[in-house]
Amino acid sequence: MMDLRILLPALFLVLGSGTVFAQSPAPGQVCESKNGTSCEECLRNVTCLWCITTKSCVTYPVKTILPPHSLCPLNNARWGLCWMNFQTLIITLAVVGGIIIIAFLVCLFCCCKCENFGSKRVEAKMQRQADKTKTKQEERKVEMKQRHEEIRKKYGLRGQNPYSKFA
Repeated sequence: MMDLRILLPALFLVLGSGTVFAQSPAPGQVCESKNGTSCEECLRNVTCLWCITTKSCVTYPVKTILPPHSLCPLNNARWGLCWMNFQTLIITLAVVGGIIIIAFLVCLFCCCKCENFGSKRVEAKMQRQADKTKTKQEERKVEMKQRHEEIRKKYGLRGQNPYSKFA
C-alpha cells in the first residue's frame, strides 16, 4: 500500500507537469485567494502549491521547477496530494529513475553478452561445417586420383603424358 502511495504522486507529477506548464490560472481561481482554507481546497487547482508551515496557498513557481526554500521548504510543500511532500517525491523519483536506469543497463549488458555468445556459437558451427566440407572435398580428390590411376593402369597409360609439356 505504501508503494502505491509513493508511485501514484510520482505518476501524477509526470503526467500532470504538462498541465501545470500549459495552464495559467483563471482570474477567478487565483491561488492566493485560497489562503486560510485547507490543503485539499487549495490543491483543487493544479497551479497551486500549499505550504504547511505558513498554511498558505500560493501559485506554483513554474520557472524554477521546484519551489524555492524562501517560498516554502520542500518537506512542507504540497502539490497534487496533501500527504506527499516534495522531498519524498524527489527521493522517490530519484530511486525509481535509478532503478530504471540500472535495469536498462543490465538488460543491455545481458543482451550484448548473449548476442556475442550466440554469434560465437554460430561462428564455431560454421567453422566445423567448413572443416567437414573441406575434408570431404579432399577425400573426393584422393578418390578421383585413385580412379584416374586405375584407368591409366588399365589402359597402359602409366608413363609420362606426352601432352604434359604443353600444360
